[in-house]
Amino acid sequence: MDSPVSAETIAEMLHGINRYNPHNLTVLEKHVDWQVESGAYDLQANLAVLKLYQFNPSYFQKNTVCQILLKALANIPCPDFSLCSSLIDQAQQEDPSIGRLLLLHHLLETCKFTNFWQEIDATPEVIGGVTGLEEAVRKFICHVVSVSHQNINIEDLRAILGDLEHGELEVWINRCGWSKGGNDLIFVANHEENVKTKNIVEKVGFEKVQNLMSSKV
Repeated sequence: MDSPVSAETIAEMLHGINRYNPHNLTVLEKHVDWQVESGAYDLQANLAVLKLYQFNPSYFQKNTVCQILLKALANIPCPDFSLCSSLIDQAQQEDPSIGRLLLLHHLLETCKFTNFWQEIDATPEVIGGVTGLEEAVRKFICHVVSVSHQNINIEDLRAILGDLEHGELEVWINRCGWSKGGNDLIFVANHEENVKTKNIVEKVGFEKVQNLMSSKV
């Protein structure tokens, strides 16, 4: 899906003092819509939109802000969400829709993955229409499991990935290079094998030794 706005136009709007021109918002907001629909991502353009809203509260568009936060959420574990939320005024953060997204981010950051999916199930419209968000979140969860577990129960894995059907769960297990063991366990990794010893050899040249010995004579 091609962007309705050329990359050159966006770059020009983000250059120098033009970055703070509120008349650019109409075009930049269309750029955000395109990111949501296409799966593309432009953090700098999104930050510029939030900064313009901050300087020009009368232009504030809650829907666009939510879309920007959702795109940032899909880029976890990068700190994009924190960067974006820091540009949203406290009063605006108290809006139920924005507050909901702040909660979702907190649940992911604190690895409360089951609670995250419960919140999504309760209000699926919150992430509706954002291409690739759920896959991005599951990719992040699998990364966390890879660095924190050697084995995980298959039902626990299913729960933290959002109660996936058997076939979908198999896809993620294979995608991560994990394997099935006994007692419904998924073998993730043997972290002990990843710990490598390193011999540290200090080399001291003959001239340094000679100078040291001469100084003590």
